[in-house]
Amino acid sequence: MASVVESKKSCTVNPLKMSQPLGASFAFLGLDACMPVMHGSQGCTSFGLVLLVRHFKEAIPLQTTAMNEVTSILGGYDNIEAALVNIRKRAAPKVIAICSTGLTETKGDDVDGYIVTVRKRKPELDDTEIVYVSTPDYVGAFEDGYKHAITAIVKALVKPLPVKADQITLLPGSHLSPGDIDELREIIESFGLSVIVLPDISGSLDGHIAPDWRGTTLGGTTLEQIRAAGGSAFTLGVGEQTREGAEALREIAGTPLEIFERLTGLEVNDRFLQRLAQISGKPVPAKYRRQRSQLLDAMLDGHFYTGGVKVAIGAEPDLLLAVGGLLHEMGAELRCCISTTKSPAHALLPAEQVVLGDLEDLERGAADAGCDLLITHSHGRQAAERLNKPLLRIGFPVFDRIGNAHRRMVGYRGTMDFIFEIANLMIDQIVHHHPGDWPLTPEAAAAAAPSAGAGCCGAPLTPTTLAEASA
Repeated sequence: MASVVESKKSCTVNPLKMSQPLGASFAFLGLDACMPVMHGSQGCTSFGLVLLVRHFKEAIPLQTTAMNEVTSILGGYDNIEAALVNIRKRAAPKVIAICSTGLTETKGDDVDGYIVTVRKRKPELDDTEIVYVSTPDYVGAFEDGYKHAITAIVKALVKPLPVKADQITLLPGSHLSPGDIDELREIIESFGLSVIVLPDISGSLDGHIAPDWRGTTLGGTTLEQIRAAGGSAFTLGVGEQTREGAEALREIAGTPLEIFERLTGLEVNDRFLQRLAQISGKPVPAKYRRQRSQLLDAMLDGHFYTGGVKVAIGAEPDLLLAVGGLLHEMGAELRCCISTTKSPAHALLPAEQVVLGDLEDLERGAADAGCDLLITHSHGRQAAERLNKPLLRIGFPVFDRIGNAHRRMVGYRGTMDFIFEIANLMIDQIVHHHPGDWPLTPEAAAAAAPSAGAGCCGAPLTPTTLAEASA
């Protein structure tokens, strides 16, 4: 179990974390015909919008109440009313989702009260659902905002319904890509189950060319599906950040739940498929038995290049656990772990310590520990260059690579893809530092490893074991 230490620096240098309002907006982007709104200044919204556009390479619908110096002091009711009426008139969304910012939270705007007043004054908003979530950006991080947004959606829109035995609700964590959600949907539906994904960015941020432009999100969880979640027989969550929303569903509709700490790895996917088999009453499809066998082979092939590698990771808690847990199983050493916010997920991380800090902490920790590989988002590229170490980009934002929406890290196939990505990156380093020795024999691979490593089962990597595994 990792101990958690907060960085005591006077200021943040090269921030790792993103804000709560941005995380909440990201969750709202997974709802169909929705318009997310940040209740704050234009600058707050513009900054978040730029990050989302650069990561997904897509047009992002995101509005602001455009608070200024005067309205920040006197209160933002007029701005909220004007924003709601204008958005309803121009874009006609089915859902308007408001998240607060540090500016309006510091003032203490009673947004819930504002919404009640607006509904009385503006009957034209009667056909529009309005969801509000409190997300001050001076506390918490991206994952916290996403977590609170899911809970706000459930509490505002879900009501108890008669249970459908073959319907489940899937709550994906913010660290899952549209490709990850598509993979999980395919797995669940292969058991003959129907699934409601909440929120579903695979419908809105998957990089498709839409036939029209409405000014709102194009795809995602529909309002009807959200309401239908009150009749699901089971709730599955991926990541500790989904527990709060799953428990809200249980309180409202009595839906039983199970939270999977991650779905990147072998054992966790075994448990996931076993749970689906229990819910559906059907055996695990043969294709997943085949995929499991392929993953085992991938772990065997890949651990030659990950065993003993010293890794520095900077990520949100659930993503840190997903990546760090798999690397530990592949024989890597988690020497430096930096995260953004407190989470029960840290207790499950196979590392000595997690520091709540920034990318400067990651750079210094990686240098002190002699790490061979840095793993974080695109803002870590300068640190990797200064340390002359490879960088594996994960998380949000990744703006200097394309295809983020289709990257897959869950399930047997996603885990296998991620192992190949890591192993190939390390092979590139071996080729760079030992160009005359390529292609490597098992003996040379062992000699070129960054340190005396361990295999996926804890056995030391030696020329003998490498040769036996290759035979």
